[in-house]
Amino acid sequence: MYFKNNYKLTMEATQRSGCQIVTQLVRIGIVAAVTYYCAKWLISSIDPTSKAKKKAKELAQIQLKKLNDMTGKGQGKLKLNDFNCYELMIASHLIAPTDIDVSWSDIAGLDTVIQELRESVVLPVRHSDLFQRSQLWRPPKGVLLYGPPGCGKTLIAKAMAKEACMRFINLDVAVLTDKWYGESQKLATAVFTLAHKLQPCIIFIDEIESFLRMRATGDHEATAMMKTQFMMLWDGLISSTSCSVLVLGATNRPQDLDKAILRRMPAQFHIGPPLECQRLAILQVILQHEQLHPSVDLKRLANLTPGYSGSDLRELCRHASIYRMRQFMRDIMVKEGSVMDEQLLDDSELVISMDDLLKSLVTMNMSKLQTGNTYLAKNIDLD
Repeated sequence: MYFKNNYKLTMEATQRSGCQIVTQLVRIGIVAAVTYYCAKWLISSIDPTSKAKKKAKELAQIQLKKLNDMTGKGQGKLKLNDFNCYELMIASHLIAPTDIDVSWSDIAGLDTVIQELRESVVLPVRHSDLFQRSQLWRPPKGVLLYGPPGCGKTLIAKAMAKEACMRFINLDVAVLTDKWYGESQKLATAVFTLAHKLQPCIIFIDEIESFLRMRATGDHEATAMMKTQFMMLWDGLISSTSCSVLVLGATNRPQDLDKAILRRMPAQFHIGPPLECQRLAILQVILQHEQLHPSVDLKRLANLTPGYSGSDLRELCRHASIYRMRQFMRDIMVKEGSVMDEQLLDDSELVISMDDLLKSLVTMNMSKLQTGNTYLAKNIDLD
């Protein structure tokens, strides 16, 4: 009887100690979980880039969904879980080919450059199955578009991505900079790992000299490491014959680029100021959907605009349209006693005349003269 009671007491004590141990473990687990989530919340609240990362993830999710909608049957779908947080930051700058509203027909006066880009860049990407045994039938690893500002470099980049049906990463250099040590290198790595997953893909860097300018001993350590990382991955990733990733850069200061960068961009195209015949073609494209007065002489206007870039010509036409709209509004206000009626707005009366274009030209020439442009304003007879 004594042994039975002793055994029963021992079992009860063992059970109580076991329950106490389990209770302690549960308490420790709860405290650890609360501590973990509190620390995670504290770190995210301290991190100044947490909101930007959250927004980038949302934008990346939208863009990846668009790419999935474009993906044909039999091709792998892109999942958000396939990308790490750094790749999602870069994917927020992703542009689907369907979102690009620029085509080759929107670019005038650059037929020679467009033909060369089609044959040397677009054709090897779209028809990569041709000459599979050849090691030379592939697009260049990098393309550089250089020339004065406003001459169509960015338009060419967008049209090339649309023509080749390539995913387009409009890389913002600011996204690669981070206050934490080593984060910039991880973001630079994510650019190429993301492009590799999305291939065929174009990595477009506008004003590339601001990022990959000539290296010097006075460069900051983080900047130098980021440039080195970018160039290493550029050579290492795209050297594979099965990788269709193209780095496309645009600049108006090619002399500031590092020689190592120029070596990685063997296809270089100069986009210079348009000649008179090119300016005529650009004006025709800009005004093709506008109502013009019979007095409009685009050949004369092209002759009067030496040194004008494509963006200058578009701005000139926009000013002329504003002149015509302003005069139209004044006439209505005089007729109706300052009362505007939407029914009186007739598009047929909003016709751009030659006088409107010449007035706009005089205004722009004077503006260029005051800002120290290289050519002087012309005296134009408006009669």
